[in-house]
Amino acid sequence: MNIPEHRKAIDKLDEQIVRLLNERTKHVLEIGAIKIKAGEEIYAPHRERHVFQRVAKINQGPMTEDSLRAIYREIMSSALSLEKTMSIAYLGPEATFTHQAAIQKFGASLKYAEQKTIADVFTEVAKQRADYGVVPVENSTEGVVTHTLDMFVESDLKIVAQIILKIQYCLGSKSKLRDIKKLYVHPQALGQNRLYVQKNLPHVEILETSSNARSAELAAKTPNGAAITGFLAAEKYNLPVIERDIQDLSTNATRFLVLGRQCSPPTGHDRTSLMLSMADQVGALHNALGPFRKYKINMTKIESRPSKRKAWEYFFFVDCDGHMEDHKVAKAITDLNRVCNFAKVLGSYPNSD
Repeated sequence: MNIPEHRKAIDKLDEQIVRLLNERTKHVLEIGAIKIKAGEEIYAPHRERHVFQRVAKINQGPMTEDSLRAIYREIMSSALSLEKTMSIAYLGPEATFTHQAAIQKFGASLKYAEQKTIADVFTEVAKQRADYGVVPVENSTEGVVTHTLDMFVESDLKIVAQIILKIQYCLGSKSKLRDIKKLYVHPQALGQNRLYVQKNLPHVEILETSSNARSAELAAKTPNGAAITGFLAAEKYNLPVIERDIQDLSTNATRFLVLGRQCSPPTGHDRTSLMLSMADQVGALHNALGPFRKYKINMTKIESRPSKRKAWEYFFFVDCDGHMEDHKVAKAITDLNRVCNFAKVLGSYPNSD
């Protein structure tokens, strides 16, 4: 085939694709109407995971799995926006990694509402001014975001999904590397790019900022200024990227939680998050870990936080494999309620992204 013949074939395929996409969307809208009538949540993480898995399974190339996933993310995002005017609250400002994670999960078609604090994200969802919220919970190199954990003590919101975002930093500046005199950087970003700064910018003045987006904004306005930031923030503030992927560890990633009001059913590959409180006595934590050992449930994380109610009293945040509706996990939760002062299920959600 020559070029005109290939283009004619592409035009014909485009007609079919558009027709089929609209036909698919009509079915999605019908399902959405049934859900709304039944009082169910429109967004279904378990179904989303199934679609991604099925698309990957039937893919025969040459398109990559990641490319198809990105396409279907936007197809589903468009359908969600037609089903209901959905709003996603996230820890701002705009163009931060949390914003990027929210878009990665929900696509570009929905409404996003930046919030000043993690507490504000919880409030927006709790008061139903937002359908879902996105907050950071831990970084693979810098550890947990303690304020997110603390918010669950009083909140009734559930973790309905997680997002794993690979963190890629860049150096943005309107100057050449040798001419940079001021470096704007968020403290956590500095911690994740310390080796790069020591090697390439040992004599610059380091100025801490409140966010990666703020770093990019200031660098774009400052002669001989630069920022360690994300690509989305650099693009937003028209800051040229002069070095890419400067993070110290290529495996650097941040885990974000999606906050909602209703957990989805089991998928067969889930994670459950719990918050435990126990008496301040010898062996209390050992007893609390007993049900996980008894039912052979894999614990993937445990983190302690002061209760802030009484000196030396702690809450323990635990992640484990399985869904709260799974038989073994349900039995373990029952046992935890016997040996702990209380055991609060924060959510069960698909354990993949």
